[in-house]
Order: sequence, then structure tokens, then C-alpha cells
Amino acid sequence: MTSDGATDARLLLMQLLDPANRADPYPLFARIRRLGPLSMPESRMTVFSSFADCDAVLRHPQSCSDSMKSSVVQQHLASGAMPPRGNTPGFLFLDPPDHTRLRKLAQQAFAPRVVRALEPEIDAMVDRLLDAMAEVGSADLIADLAYPLPVAVICRLLGVPVRDEPRFSSAAALVAQALDPIMSITGAPDPQADVRLQAGAWLREYLGELVERRRAEPEEDLISALIAAEEDGDQLTADEIVATCNLLLIAGHETTVNLIANAAQEMLRTPAHWAALAADPSLAASIVEETLRFDPPVQLVMRIAGADLRIGAIDIPRGDTMLLLLAAAQRDPAMYDRAGEFRLDRESARHLSFGLGPHFCLGAPLARLEARLALAKLTARFPKARLNADPVYKPNVTLRGLATLSVAL
Repeated sequence: MTSDGATDARLLLMQLLDPANRADPYPLFARIRRLGPLSMPESRMTVFSSFADCDAVLRHPQSCSDSMKSSVVQQHLASGAMPPRGNTPGFLFLDPPDHTRLRKLAQQAFAPRVVRALEPEIDAMVDRLLDAMAEVGSADLIADLAYPLPVAVICRLLGVPVRDEPRFSSAAALVAQALDPIMSITGAPDPQADVRLQAGAWLREYLGELVERRRAEPEEDLISALIAAEEDGDQLTADEIVATCNLLLIAGHETTVNLIANAAQEMLRTPAHWAALAADPSLAASIVEETLRFDPPVQLVMRIAGADLRIGAIDIPRGDTMLLLLAAAQRDPAMYDRAGEFRLDRESARHLSFGLGPHFCLGAPLARLEARLALAKLTARFPKARLNADPVYKPNVTLRGLATLSVAL
């Protein structure tokens, strides 16, 4: 690509950061996808937006998640433009063997038997939330259902007191925004980086104190289990325990909030879909999968080439960054029939919303369960619900989601 072409690519990608495109980024994703892979030599980054290319990157054994393998990051570290990594990252941002070791310990909280055992509790939580909504006669589906449900569940699994939710919610939201590829796209530091770093430091301190309390008084939760694993010789450090809990606390609710809300909004926009689920709760699973494809909670991910790679017709040098626009890939007409339509009768189409390979989302069964129960019960309880106001979106690009979704019940 010529230098002018790279500049055009950067300008196009910068539109993804524009809040004006947050409510509907899909026309922009379609424009990018039609251009094919975008090469940005100055950033040492290639942007992929087709399903085939994104799928190939996620499957490649040399597709890495550790940002320290990025040539640009190494250049910034060498020049002093970026401070050394001071905190242990969550295992989502590590590669084997560290990723394997930490994930293996964390996945015990999401084992199929644990998720199945949670179903009656989640069912009861949904009923309580819907009862409260019924008393008022209207609701903000974010504040009244999509947010409190997954927060309560992940707090229950980790052992984080749900009464502390007001303390950690704003910090977690700021940390989630740090996933947006602002520097990779603009070439300039994120102007809010310091605020997000401070929020992350506070959240780690909060979790560190909680870990020390569990060390003194263990309970039946994941924090206590991780501490026990450390003492059994799995060599978890205190920083690794905090980083794992930090990742699961944020990833364990932010994405599920978006999944529930995006599905509800799409059905409210097409009342026939809402009525169909109200009449037949078995449709909930199909609606969840179609939402994951059509309006995914995670819109994009980054990978680093751990070796020289070839993706499709593109050569990627070792150390280069690959930006995968999953939200574009999952409306790729080369992969899906009538890709731009939300269809209840779509055959079980494969999607990339939970990732692939070693980084496949370990919380996927829990997220699916929470969303199915919430949506089936919501539509059955309020079969004539309708949108009450225009929805409002959070500023997030990567974890794009609704801030409010007002409905009349």
C-alpha cells in the first residue's frame, strides 16, 4: 500500500473511534471490509476484516496475545517512551506457558458442573429483577437487568462482595475502555491513559486487600481456590492472583451485559422477534447465537505475529500487530447468507465472538446461560414491552455496548 493509502486507511479507522459512529458502526465496518486487508507500515499493523482472514489469524499457532512481543512496543520501551510493564497482566494477554498455567487454575470456576449448579440461582436472580421492574411498569434494561445479573454472578464465583459493586464498577468501566486501540490507530498516546491507569491501580489494590482477607479466612470461592493452588506449589504469585481476578471480574460481566442488552434491543426493534421468544422460550439459544454474530459484545481484538506469518495473500513480519475487526467479519457476505439481517431461523452459523484456540472464552457457557435465562424470562414476563426512548451507548470501541435501554413494560 502506498503512503497515501496508509494515510487513508488510518483516517478510515479513526472513524471507528468517533462517538458519532458508536450507535451503528456497521456501515463503516462494511466499507473497511470491502477494501480488504489494510496495511499501516508506520504502525507496523495490518487490519483484517473478512471472516476468512480473522479466522485464520485466531487459529494460527504463532498468533500471540502478549503485547511485549510487539516490535513497536519494544521500540517504545527501548526509547523510554513507554514505561516497563509494571503489573502482571491477566492471562488473556499472555501466551503459553504462563497463559496455560493461569487459565487452567481459573477454569475450575467455569467447569460445566459449576455452571449447571448455578442455573437455579441465576433463575431466581432474574425473577427478582423482573419483579422489581414490574412494580415500576418501566425499566432501563441495562441498570435493572443486563448489568446487575452478570455482576452478581461473577461476584458470587470470585468471592467479591456484591455490596462493593458501587466501589469497583466505575473503575472496571475505565479499565475496560483501556482495551480500545487508540494508540495503534492514531499513533498518539490515549489522552485518558493516566485516568485509566489510576483506575486499574485502585482496582488491583482493592482485589489485593480481598486476597489477603481470603488468605486469612478462606471461603468457597475462586480467590480462595487460587490461593490454595499457590500454596500447593503451582507457583502463583500474589500479583498473578490479583491479575486473574481483575480479568475475570471485568470480562465476566462487561461482555455479558452487552450480550443481553444487544439481544433485547434487536428484538425490541423487531417486535415479531420479541413476541416469538415470548411464545417459545426454546428460541433463546438461537437468539443468543445470532446476537453474538450480528452485534457482538467484543467488536475487535489484537494479535501479535510471533513469527513471520502469511494470512491469505498477506505476509506479516514477526512482531507486527494484527487488528481483527470481528464485528465486520461476522457480517461478511462471503461467509453468511443475508449477513446483514438478524434472523431467528438462521442455521447454527459459526462465529468468532468467543475467540478460537487457546484463548477461547472460558466463560462462554456461563454467558450463554445467563443470556438465555434473562431473555426468555424477560419476554415471557413482558410480552408487550416496547422501546421508550432512544438508546444511549457507552464510549467503548472494543467492548461496545449500551449505557441505557429504556423500555415501557
